[in-house]
Amino acid sequence: MKLSEMAVISAGQGAPQGESAYGTEGIPFIKAGDLASLLAGKKESEIQHVNESVAKKHRLKIYPAGSILFAKSGMSCMKGYVYKTESPCYVVSHLAIIIPTGCDGDYLKYYFQFHKPNSLVKDTAYPSISLADIGEMEINLPTQVEQQKIVNELEKVTELIALRKEQLAKLDQLIKSRFIELFGDIANGPKYSSVPLGTICSTLSGGTPTTRFPEYYQGDIPWISTPYLGNNHINGSSAKAYITEAAIKNSATHLIPANTIMFGIRVGVGKSSIIDEPMCANQDIVALMDIDTSKYNLLFIKHVLDGYQSHFDSIKKGATILGVTTDDLKKVMIPMVGIELQNLFAAFVEQTDKSKLAIQQSLEKLETLKKSLMQECFG
Repeated sequence: MKLSEMAVISAGQGAPQGESAYGTEGIPFIKAGDLASLLAGKKESEIQHVNESVAKKHRLKIYPAGSILFAKSGMSCMKGYVYKTESPCYVVSHLAIIIPTGCDGDYLKYYFQFHKPNSLVKDTAYPSISLADIGEMEINLPTQVEQQKIVNELEKVTELIALRKEQLAKLDQLIKSRFIELFGDIANGPKYSSVPLGTICSTLSGGTPTTRFPEYYQGDIPWISTPYLGNNHINGSSAKAYITEAAIKNSATHLIPANTIMFGIRVGVGKSSIIDEPMCANQDIVALMDIDTSKYNLLFIKHVLDGYQSHFDSIKKGATILGVTTDDLKKVMIPMVGIELQNLFAAFVEQTDKSKLAIQQSLEKLETLKKSLMQECFG
């Protein structure tokens, strides 16, 4: 069936201008930029609201709970976000609104998650989707009983995926809480005497091999970039590419030894990881070398740096790409804590990481299961 035969299709209205038009009272007003955060778990009650007088002035229309939203214009429509409202809302004109009338709303939501509406974009340079084209979409529509069966299966898997992500977030918070319990809140100043990071390590910047020789990227030496930083440890499977010894010899990059902290100074500013094997890094990463491990546990240093995330965010500079300098990094203060206490914390982190690994593996299996279910149901 055509979508227009099973749903009412419309677009929202123009957004009221000025901060004074919004508040915490009234009805939520969903903008294109809200879709990502709403899909990530943010509540509709937490976004901007519009009161009745403002809504009347701008002739805003209330759309019912269960409406399906996705971007129909602007770069947002290339992201493929599909969201189903939980309460009556106002909606911005950049979003298409699908109000199911002849099918299960959740079935339609999952259908659009598989068959992305952005496939209707005709010119990616000026992305837009017409309401007429949306209405012409042909939807495979099984019986109501079959729709509900499909929804129930996907809902169960989706709930388990959300649970695993919540468990991972809680374990990360547990590590942060344990760190603060032992060493204080770094963001508010260490509770121990401290020394600048630059006094306990040397630094070495990464580099990018030239692209003039494609064979340089056909080796077996891991070469990483900042998107792979963040976990406590990373190995060669996290690499962006694998380069040759010739690439190292004839470029600005360096082979960094195992058990070194890699820190992102651009793009992923503030993210760090300990490498478990020798590897190279691009120019957005600085290696923290020659740390005396009889005095400092690398996991302790890594989590001290994590505590400075808000500081790094506040001092980022740059014309096109924001970042911090190696000198900025060297100035952060490292608490002078006994190695026994550092090791105690590191052991706690390692034990927690084992739990995280099991949950992460379960999450990956669930995500694979969901993809296969959606392929089976909608492919």
